[in-house]
Amino acid sequence: MLNKYIIPIVVLLIIVYGFKSKVDIYDSFLEGALDGLKTIVNIIPPIFALIFAVNVFLNSGFLDTLFSKNSELITMSLLRPISGNASLAMLSNIYNKYGVDSYNGYLASVIQGTTDTTIYILALYFSSIRIKKTRYALWIGLFADICGIVAAFIVVKIFF
Repeated sequence: MLNKYIIPIVVLLIIVYGFKSKVDIYDSFLEGALDGLKTIVNIIPPIFALIFAVNVFLNSGFLDTLFSKNSELITMSLLRPISGNASLAMLSNIYNKYGVDSYNGYLASVIQGTTDTTIYILALYFSSIRIKKTRYALWIGLFADICGIVAAFIVVKIFF
């Protein structure tokens, strides 16, 4: 019942604090909204580029040709750093094909949980603040993803 009132209470507290601090609330709100729109404008091109690249990569059939056995797991592992939605779609396909309680289902679930959308995060956050050189962030993130995938194979092999 309290959850209905949390957002209005927070907004009311901000308004009261603004009046008490003698801050022009409306102008501050408009300034924040403008900054938010600028951020969205900076983020949209990398998102569209990633969506386009992932779709081209998936529809090319390259991974299916390269990895004929367990291509779904390998595809999901390679797509996870790029796109969370694409890897979730692959996870759903694995569940439908093999079942959620199968070895492939467990392995896909653990891979999904131990890795992150590294390239997507770097493209989104670094481009929103206009950082062109990621330095070591990309390599450390991809190394963490590889460690997560290797750990997933080991843990599922031990417990399945």
